Amino acid sequence: MSPAEIEQHQRFLRSLTAHEPAVRAYVRRLVPSRADADDVMQEVAIVLWEKFSEFRQGAEFRPWAFGIARFKVLSWLRDKGRDRLVLSEEVVDLIAEETALDETRLERQRRALETCTQKLEPDHKHLLMQAYQPQAQIQQVAATSGRSVTGFYQWLHRIRRLLADCVQRELAKEDAS
Repeated sequence: MSPAEIEQHQRFLRSLTAHEPAVRAYVRRLVPSRADADDVMQEVAIVLWEKFSEFRQGAEFRPWAFGIARFKVLSWLRDKGRDRLVLSEEVVDLIAEETALDETRLERQRRALETCTQKLEPDHKHLLMQAYQPQAQIQQVAATSGRSVTGFYQWLHRIRRLLADCVQRELAKEDAS
């Protein structure tokens, strides 16, 4: 591979890695099962790579990937058209449009939440993250914090409220600018 090809490959991998969860969620909303979404995502990834040379550097990768994913879903639906459980193209188009709009809103909220989480005191952020770990046991997290379980839930409620208010302020600032 030439240095230019290596650089293009790295850019593609960085873009795909950053946006794959959103593209997968988008596809998942449009097909009946996770297995179907996995099948479609394999095809989407192949087409994204094949067409990456046509992607304008500096353009938004996610909307471009959503467009390719939408066409791959429609192709998958045509192939599965005999199945009564498959959605019509019109319904898929409607869901795809709604999903793209939702994704933009959710991405703004995620960025705002990240900003607000960074503003927390380090020990508060650590406890919050511990509480939301998979298989977290609130009793243990509460004990670590030196609070009773009830006291920890109250503290957690206050932190969530602070974060929700902060997110609203961040979104309002973004809308104003």
